[in-house]
Amino acid sequence: MEGYGLFLVLLVSALLLGFLSVLFALVWVFHYREGLSWDGGSAEFNWHPVLIITGFIFIQGIAIIVYRLPWTWKCSKLLIKFIHAGLNTIAMILAIVSLVAVFDFHNAKNIPNMYSLHSWIGLTAVIFYTLQLVLGFAVFLLPFAPVSLRASLMPIHIYSGLLIFATVIATALMGFTEKLIFALKTPAPAYNTSPPEAIFVNTLGLLIVIFGALILWMATRPHWKRPPEENSKIQQPNGGTPEGTEEESTMTDCSNTDKSDVEFNSEAAARKRNLKLDEIFEIRRNVQDFSWWSRHCSSERTISTHRLAYYCIGSCWIPPALARPIRKGV
Repeated sequence: MEGYGLFLVLLVSALLLGFLSVLFALVWVFHYREGLSWDGGSAEFNWHPVLIITGFIFIQGIAIIVYRLPWTWKCSKLLIKFIHAGLNTIAMILAIVSLVAVFDFHNAKNIPNMYSLHSWIGLTAVIFYTLQLVLGFAVFLLPFAPVSLRASLMPIHIYSGLLIFATVIATALMGFTEKLIFALKTPAPAYNTSPPEAIFVNTLGLLIVIFGALILWMATRPHWKRPPEENSKIQQPNGGTPEGTEEESTMTDCSNTDKSDVEFNSEAAARKRNLKLDEIFEIRRNVQDFSWWSRHCSSERTISTHRLAYYCIGSCWIPPALARPIRKGV
């Protein structure tokens, strides 16, 4: 992996910032606010920031970069897909519970719902995140979608996932400011006087921004992308794959694959490719040396290498770069 040391530093930093963000959220609601409960009061509303930071930001960020972790490259891609989908499912559940807590609190206190830009963008992000998860299950996890559909939707899936993640962080920052403006009023120290709670929550916002920046950076570096699996598909003449090949390769357990196995498979694959090229060049040399061939092809002055190889060894395909006309008698 190119730049492994830098990737490791960024990963550890992101995990540390994520844990600190969750810890700061808990300190905020237990030290400066009323704690957590489910009674329709202010303590029920406090579930909203805690669950959003824990699930919709931290867990979603880990789900985004799970494919980039080099330790998972020895595992089957199907297993990583399940981990990616599972983390996103947990994040979605926590986000929905946080929305229920907000609506329940507003209804109990007779506060209008969905009047602020924070609520508009936040609900939109949850809806699109749910659609993203459902489509991801249907297209990339279940074995029914054709490969062409997966390939065409993959860039959209990646872009929309990163966009939703960045949108969630921006919405959380708007929510922090909105909550502090409403909560810090007279006779308590106002928000514009920078009381300790305001400074603490502003620091929490900075931690989340840096965490998001690290996740987006790691997720968009092409040299940290998961490499394609070796020998996951065997090319057939019709462009397909043999039955069971893909399933068997994806179900390979990561504990049964070590570094020596990967190197051995790579060396074997390279040896096969070299052997095929050697066979092609040998066929061409043999065809050119077959003087008896001209007696069987008197009706044609020029015969392509494609047809010569076909008559000599059967339906063997030769790349066009090697196909040079061979005149009779050569």
